[in-house]
Amino acid sequence: MSETMKIPLKDIRGWLEKETETVFSPIRTKAEKLFEDMKERLNDVVDVSKTLFENSRKEIEKRNMKTYRRARALNKLSRIFIERMQHIHVPDEVSYNTLYTFSHEVQDAFAVTEVDIRNWFPRISPYFIFDRRKFMGVFEMAKRTWKGLNDFLAKEYVKTKTLEETFQLIEEISSLKEEAANLEEKREKAENERASVEKRITETERKIADLKNKESMSQLSQVRSEIKTLRMEVKNHLRRLQKPFIKLRSLALHGKGSGLTPEESQKLSQYIKEPFEAFATEQTGYPLLRQILQKLSRLMSTGKLKLKSDRKRKAEKAIKNIVNKGSLVNLHQKCVEALRLMENLSTSARVAEIKNEMEKLQRESEELKRKKKRIESEEKALEQAYKETLEKIQSKKREIEENVLSFLGKRISIE
Repeated sequence: MSETMKIPLKDIRGWLEKETETVFSPIRTKAEKLFEDMKERLNDVVDVSKTLFENSRKEIEKRNMKTYRRARALNKLSRIFIERMQHIHVPDEVSYNTLYTFSHEVQDAFAVTEVDIRNWFPRISPYFIFDRRKFMGVFEMAKRTWKGLNDFLAKEYVKTKTLEETFQLIEEISSLKEEAANLEEKREKAENERASVEKRITETERKIADLKNKESMSQLSQVRSEIKTLRMEVKNHLRRLQKPFIKLRSLALHGKGSGLTPEESQKLSQYIKEPFEAFATEQTGYPLLRQILQKLSRLMSTGKLKLKSDRKRKAEKAIKNIVNKGSLVNLHQKCVEALRLMENLSTSARVAEIKNEMEKLQRESEELKRKKKRIESEEKALEQAYKETLEKIQSKKREIEENVLSFLGKRISIE
């Protein structure tokens, strides 16, 4: 097994050109000559077709009844020849693939032209004999030139097709390297931008934390925490009365003798939905709650409000503790005081100022986080594109190495 030669990517083109110069250069030169010859022959066909067009036009103008129809036919046919030849795509650069496509287009155009000649020239005969002979001479020469080009493609140029494709692969790798460098630059830029945004987020969050630690905001936070605890205590003390309250409200809504005043009915609904707020806004001794509970007790004892025995027993015990034993007196004082303090702090000018500043910073923080998310998405896309580009480069490197082995018999490794 031959030793593998390591060649830097920047040197691969020069090395390959040197290794294949004696084979590739003569064939390349011949390909370019045949291509130029074919272009000239096509131009010749266009020129002689223009002569047919001009001569037939002059004959049409004479209005000679013997030649008029034939002149019209030749005029139309020559215009078709011109358009057909000019429609053939002539490549800007010569390669096996471009020359192969060009040759096939010429072949198709010539094949259709031959059909037109067979169909129409006999009808035009015996007129325009010299013009037709001149056209046929030029056309036959163009066909011979095409045959030479086609034979060259099939027998000689095809042998260097892989080599030519290898040079193209080298160009593609160069383009991909530039693309990878651009992607890397964009990725680094996005990474730096993300780091900057993260720094701003940290700074904004620090400012928010500092504002929260201000004395007035700290007090507000403590009161909120206390109210949260008191809310749970109130809910726990009234849990045995929740179902009876709902049944009592139903009696009141349907006018079935609940005995509740409008004020008591409104308060009852508040106790069901927001027990802490209902309890904390009661007057000293929570009179509305007492009145509601007393009426609830009477309705249960008379059987107008029915409950399961166990639920009824627990409700009666809870009512007795609240109404007769004053079990909620201390809790009520705490709730009233906490709510009062909460309202005072919430309406304070300093707290309002701090809250406004915090809201502003919070909006800024959220916008920065959204921006960070967008940048991270961009980074991910750039990373994926960069990875795919590197994979393409490696794939094309392997293809070049395989091609070199196939037509030179040499093992190389592109670095």
